[in-house]
Amino acid sequence: MKVLDYLRARLVDGKVHLSLLDPDKLTPTEAGEVAFRAQLAGTDGIMVGGSTGVTPEKTDAAVKAIKDRARVPVILFPAGAHALSRFADAVYFMSMLNSQDVRMIVGEQRKAARAIKEWGLETIPMGYLIVEPGMRVGEVGHAKPIARDDVEDAVRYALTAQYLGMDLVYLEAGSGAPEPVPPKMISAVKAELSIPLIVGGGIRSAEAARATARAGADIVVTGTVIEEDQARLQAIVDAVKGL
Repeated sequence: MKVLDYLRARLVDGKVHLSLLDPDKLTPTEAGEVAFRAQLAGTDGIMVGGSTGVTPEKTDAAVKAIKDRARVPVILFPAGAHALSRFADAVYFMSMLNSQDVRMIVGEQRKAARAIKEWGLETIPMGYLIVEPGMRVGEVGHAKPIARDDVEDAVRYALTAQYLGMDLVYLEAGSGAPEPVPPKMISAVKAELSIPLIVGGGIRSAEAARATARAGADIVVTGTVIEEDQARLQAIVDAVKGL
């Protein structure tokens, strides 16, 4: 089964949780262990990516280690063509639609396309939208973040992604953001979309995860917290899937 079909099938039964691992911040052994613990907690898949410091070698090593320890899909979440691995199950073929740098909208994708085809890697087209504060990913991506109170702008961008034929929309507050994407924005975007909505960034507690899912996120992504505290990770996964 293709990864996108797997995610869609999981969504039929309820909300989905994905765990994000940064191959620049974890050794391969650590990445494998964290992925194993995330799977035990009930996560539906592992995303691999980071904003800076990621290399093909680090990505390959992390993906191999994760696949050795976990049986859930491994999806690349690349900052660019330099952060790919032929060993993953799929890649978000994503465009940062509110970047001010054409490289992040279509340039890196063009560079990666030939390798992705040769590897036979599944692509999942995704509109990637940076919401204030955006953090490091917004800086690296030269994004003009969507203001937290500008719900209409978020809806317009999300519909643009859908009408361009993308299969997913991702609202990203940025790793380490002091607060997640506002529930009001999530609800408004979800109300207008007919494709799944992913939300990540700043989700560090079960309460935040529950509020994000309840507002309308189909898929909730957590990153840093999964490396630090198994009990909190379990609580977050339970909160997402309990709705």
